[in-house]
Amino acid sequence: MTTSAETLSTLARCAYRIRRYALRMGEVQGQGYIGQALGWADVLAVAYGHALKFKPEDPAWEGRDRFLLSHGHYAIAHYAALIEARIIEEDELDTYGSDDSRLPMSGMATYTPGMEMSGGSLGQGLVIGVGMALGLKQKRNPAFVYNSMSDGELDEGSTWEAAMSAAHHQLDNLICLVDINNQQADGPSGKVLGFEPLADKWAAFGWHVQRVDGNDLAAVFDAFEKARNLKDAKPRVILFDTLMGKGVPFLETRDKNHFIRVDPTEWQQALAVLDQSAPEGVSA
Repeated sequence: MTTSAETLSTLARCAYRIRRYALRMGEVQGQGYIGQALGWADVLAVAYGHALKFKPEDPAWEGRDRFLLSHGHYAIAHYAALIEARIIEEDELDTYGSDDSRLPMSGMATYTPGMEMSGGSLGQGLVIGVGMALGLKQKRNPAFVYNSMSDGELDEGSTWEAAMSAAHHQLDNLICLVDINNQQADGPSGKVLGFEPLADKWAAFGWHVQRVDGNDLAAVFDAFEKARNLKDAKPRVILFDTLMGKGVPFLETRDKNHFIRVDPTEWQQALAVLDQSAPEGVSA
């Protein structure tokens, strides 16, 4: 399915607001995983602005699609998407990372509406996703399970055990979203532990594979649509090549932006730069 110009425009405004919410939360603490939030915003915009079934007023609705944030350090990005989806009130972003906040710096399901799992120990999300997808099938629930994960999690053996299990059980209700930003805490992902040819590896494990530019909204939209509407009995993975810091050029070009600390004045500078390229008709 090819998306319309109107839909793309709506999703562009959604992605812009997700980036802006993330920057505002980063300013609250003066630091954070902002590079990932900016790079992953387009994927989250399509997920929460189009693909996922959910009820903002009832985050635990049984018919919802499950969205697992395996890379728990991306919580700032997920909170921004949950604010955009009206599951969390915008006023709460000012509490980010504070004592007694529902928005801790790493995602915790016990605190945050819409957060399905407590992430942070990498390599766990796909394992949980396999169990959830199996359970939904047994209950004849047509919901999808989305597992959002980082390329660093490809270093974990548990990821590949889960991938093999998902194919064995023909979990066509499981969609894995992998952020290929080629950066992790110890350096470039490909140098820490090479993972290419990645598409071939997932295919060899029995998955339907797509690889697209994760900052091209039209490509992201089409990939989600294809993954949801496939008629074969395979789990689906979408590999998204993304740019850390996308939308704020002086963050895009930083050598190390896995975890960002910037001068206090730079947060407002980042917001101003983002606003200069805001989509037409946007409401921040």
